[in-house]
Amino acid sequence: MKLGMVGLGRMGAGMTERLRRSGHEVVGYDARPDVTEVPSLDALAEALPPSRVVWCMLPPGEPTQETVTALAGILDEGDLVVDGGNSYFRDSMQHGLLLSEHGVLFVDAGVSGGIWGLEEGFCLMVGGIPEAIAMVEPALSALAPEDGWAHVGPPGSGHFVKMVHNGIEYGLLQAYAEGFEIMKASKEFAGLDLHAVAELWRHGSVVRSWLLDLAERALRDDPILEHVRGYVEDSGEGRWTLLEAIEEDVPAPVTALSLFARFNSRQDDAFAMKLIAALRNQFGGHAIKPE
Repeated sequence: MKLGMVGLGRMGAGMTERLRRSGHEVVGYDARPDVTEVPSLDALAEALPPSRVVWCMLPPGEPTQETVTALAGILDEGDLVVDGGNSYFRDSMQHGLLLSEHGVLFVDAGVSGGIWGLEEGFCLMVGGIPEAIAMVEPALSALAPEDGWAHVGPPGSGHFVKMVHNGIEYGLLQAYAEGFEIMKASKEFAGLDLHAVAELWRHGSVVRSWLLDLAERALRDDPILEHVRGYVEDSGEGRWTLLEAIEEDVPAPVTALSLFARFNSRQDDAFAMKLIAALRNQFGGHAIKPE
């Protein structure tokens, strides 16, 4: 099939290459003049045969909103827009409604696999009506590994499932991080070879996973991570997962604490910690470490 790709960053470029390796034709558009293949969204639409399929790999929020709105005015009835970015699922539901007013179909595709997806395949969680899924099925099959994509429900459901996926990821990352820090901090067994432990656990242990494979790789290159600053961003999906948990009265303490740990990582000499140290000094005479 022939389709358009809007957004040629790390993910969009990797997906474009994987599609081309599978024999599909892809026309790429990006706001950056040095990487785009066509000068505008209008030119992208003109380069595609009916019924057009345009796949967007853009940051959530305003960039995606502006692009979806523009495509609603450019594309024809029966065309299809796929949002493969990390959009908030409620935004995706609204995007589907907006496009439907113009007769344009919509699919929201939660994408997992990161930069490894080019070679390993991308896990795809897709939402939309069956007609829309059928239109883009050849691309889904090319992008995903075997059994690596599923139609999970109506518009919005793909990004909902991806949101929860990322919330789970927060907890897994935090558990690995805490476990390895406990081993690193051990006075009884100082100097444990953390890379060797990660490699060991990859073979037969109940905590083996792709994330552990990546931990082994990182520790192999830098055994005590001395070249990595402990500052962790969040994509927003952990926050959205917690908001949904609150809305549905679902206890999610692991996800909550994992998100708050990321916030804590961004504070050098945080005032809150200063206040706790001062209070401990006041009530218990505990020593204060000087600046």
